[in-house]
Amino acid sequence: MADATTSPPAAAHAPIVRNVPAFNGHSVWAMYRFQMVRFFRTIGESLATPVITTALYFVVFGSAIGNRMGMIIPGIEYGSFLVPGLIMLSIFTNSIFNASFGIYFPKFTGTIYELLSAPVSSLEIVIAFVGAAATKSVILGLVILATAYLFVPVTILHPVEMVLFLILVSFAFSLFGFIIGIWAQSFEQLNFIPMLIVTPLTFLGGAFYTVDMLPEAWRGIAQLNPVVHLISGYRWTFFGLQSDNVALSLGVTAGFILILLGVVGWMFKTGYRLKN
Repeated sequence: MADATTSPPAAAHAPIVRNVPAFNGHSVWAMYRFQMVRFFRTIGESLATPVITTALYFVVFGSAIGNRMGMIIPGIEYGSFLVPGLIMLSIFTNSIFNASFGIYFPKFTGTIYELLSAPVSSLEIVIAFVGAAATKSVILGLVILATAYLFVPVTILHPVEMVLFLILVSFAFSLFGFIIGIWAQSFEQLNFIPMLIVTPLTFLGGAFYTVDMLPEAWRGIAQLNPVVHLISGYRWTFFGLQSDNVALSLGVTAGFILILLGVVGWMFKTGYRLKN
């Protein structure tokens, strides 16, 4: 007969292990949907500004200035030439803003600790937040493209590649904005890098002209600007210009994404400005 004082089986003292799936798709969808619901709640304001800005660009640059410039590329009107650059300009700024604000606001309110303590991995958090920001940017890019049809003739020689490139660039800059949102410690810092770095690089990246129009001394310097290659590759999907190196554009984009993924991984591993 067993002794009444005998301790219970060792299994009774085993720690409780939660059965968390390797990839929690429900949590990813919940976080993604929360970000998208906020976007659709204010979709009028979210789309009105870029649409009006795009219209003004076409009125000022496409009509007033474009009529005097003629065709900077044979067979392509200047207004049509502006379309890829304007889309990329909006994608860069809005991807960064949406992603940075999306992760910074939980930090500001303190709800980031609930997110970090939830049974979700850092990969799932990145997929949800960056994916939502990239989705918003893709929608915005397509709306701007539709707006362009109202002002200038638009021809897309490679529509599938155009959409894929749009998604890839939106994801890359949303990931960049996600990093900025973690790094920023104030609302002023959220706009610091986009205003002082990204916007100047975009205007110097051939959004409104071709790099071949620059003086020879500046062409080599311009090639060091990664935005030049992004805009050049996206413009190729519209016009199929031989001067646009698509392979180089894709390589720059892929390298940019890999570097950003490494930075995000380090931030979550060390808790940089997330857990303090």
